[in-house]
Amino acid sequence: MSDLYISWSEYHQKIEDLAAQIYHSQWQFNQIVCLARGGLRVGDILSRIYGVPLAILAASSYGGSGDRLRGNLKFAQNLTMSSNSLGSRILLVDDLVDSGITLEQAVIWLKSHYKSDIEEIRTAVIWYKAVSAIAPDFYVDYLPDNPWIHQPFERYDLIEPAELASQTV
Repeated sequence: MSDLYISWSEYHQKIEDLAAQIYHSQWQFNQIVCLARGGLRVGDILSRIYGVPLAILAASSYGGSGDRLRGNLKFAQNLTMSSNSLGSRILLVDDLVDSGITLEQAVIWLKSHYKSDIEEIRTAVIWYKAVSAIAPDFYVDYLPDNPWIHQPFERYDLIEPAELASQTV
């Protein structure tokens, strides 16, 4: 498996590219649901650009050393959102689609919990890996060789609070 290293500036540019692609599609949505943790930053920025509410669905499937081991997929019991109800036209976002299981199961989770509220769900990611069982509606980069993506915020997975405290003046 190859490695792909992404800087903060590249990361933010890719989110802006994703926002532009969605805009050019002319699809109208009234809610963003991001998958936490990887989709948090993507969802936050898209929510600010489009001025639509953001909801968060916590999902977890990776663990082990460097969070590289896929385990059982788990979702939170509820969405976290600041609005009283979920929008009807949902843009479901994550940072990437690897196997496709998380994105696919998140759509099922949303429909099972909010079926009466939802008219349509479309998906958006920065990276779409060829190994994915599903294709997102919107994506920036298609990755045919399945690299491990090193995102700029991952350095915080290796930092302890005491280490940071010792570095401050």
